[in-house]
Order: sequence, then structure tokens, then C-alpha cells
Amino acid sequence: MNKILLTGIVSALFLICSTSYSSVFAQENPSQETMDHITVMGIPLEILVAIAHWLTGAGTIILAVAIFMTFRHLEASTKMSKIETEYRLRPWIGPVNSIKSLPPKGETNQYDCTIKNYGELPAKNVKAYCKIDTKIMDRDVFKLNPGTPFNLGPLLPNMEKHYWVLIDSSLIKKAKEGSEKIFSALYFEYPVTGGNSGYGMISEYDPKNDGFIHKDMWVESPNDLPE
Repeated sequence: MNKILLTGIVSALFLICSTSYSSVFAQENPSQETMDHITVMGIPLEILVAIAHWLTGAGTIILAVAIFMTFRHLEASTKMSKIETEYRLRPWIGPVNSIKSLPPKGETNQYDCTIKNYGELPAKNVKAYCKIDTKIMDRDVFKLNPGTPFNLGPLLPNMEKHYWVLIDSSLIKKAKEGSEKIFSALYFEYPVTGGNSGYGMISEYDPKNDGFIHKDMWVESPNDLPE
């Protein structure tokens, strides 16, 4: 941007000087015979006038190009500012790591999913959706009926929160014995400018490590972000 403006300023000064130089010769209005005998530093006046007119034209072209490039740059800067506002200056919710096991509580096994706001603005109201099934779930089917939301509240920039996945201990026992498989579907939804955004993941229970391995992950946004 600074280079373009500098080019425009130099071109404008160049144009002004060339025009002034031409005006001086025009005011004198010498005849052809006089011009043949007038020299400046050994250069005929006629040649100097021709050079002045050429410089004026060149300066005009350069100035026009500089103005055009300045407007193009301003247009690009405006577009980048809009993109920055929509994609950078907003909350971004995502997991910190995989779903890890916690000590069981009664007849229920507990698993911890830690999420974090990686964005530069707070997420005002984060909602968590969770479903457990013995068959792998498709994201589109899960999104049609994600279940009852759990309100996690606001999430400030760089702030972490924990969501606990609760599974019946008898189902975990069957999975460890190899007679059943367990799949979890999690989705974290939060408001952004223009609607709601969210992060989802479908994971499979790993009996060996007593944890979950992600099978599918996706991001949703009202601005049609690429997944």
C-alpha cells in the first residue's frame, strides 16, 4: 500500500513539474526561427519542449495506473478485513485431545472430553450433544436427531471446559469381552455472527486403552466453511 501511494505521489509531482516546465515555454511563445537559435545547456529549445510534453504524457499515464492500483488495493484490503472479521475474530471451539477415561462412579463409566476456545472472541453459550450406540453413526443422521443438549455456558478465549460422557458399566464390560462395540457422537454448538457454528466428532471405544478413537470430525458454520 505504501509503495503504491509513493508511486502516485512521485507521479503527481512529476506531472506538475513537467506541466510547469511546458507552461514556461508556452508563455514565452517563441517563433520557429527563435527556437532554432535558443539552446539550454547546449540542447536546442525545440527538443526540450518535446521532452517536456513527453514527460507530461508519461506522468499522466503513471498517475492513472497508480490511482487504479490504489483502488484495487483498497478493495482487496476491505475484502481481507471482512474475511478476518468472519473467520478470525470469532470463537473457535474444538477438542484438546482424545476422549479419556475417568474413575468409574457406581455402575457408570465416565470419560472426559476437554474442549477449548481457540478463537479470539468468547463463545457466549456452548451446548453439548451426545449419543452412545453399539453401531457406528453417520454424521448426517446424528445431526437430524442429536438428542437433548447440555448447556456448558460461556467459553472465553483460551479457556477449557470438560464434558463427561457417561456409559453403563455393563456395556463397557461387553466391549472389553469383544461381544459389543461402542460408538460415541459428540457435537458442540455455539453462536457466531450470522447463526450457529459447531464442532462434531464420532469416535469408537478402544477396549485396550479404555478410551475413544476419533473416526470422523467436522466443522459447521453459517459461512459455509470448508470441512
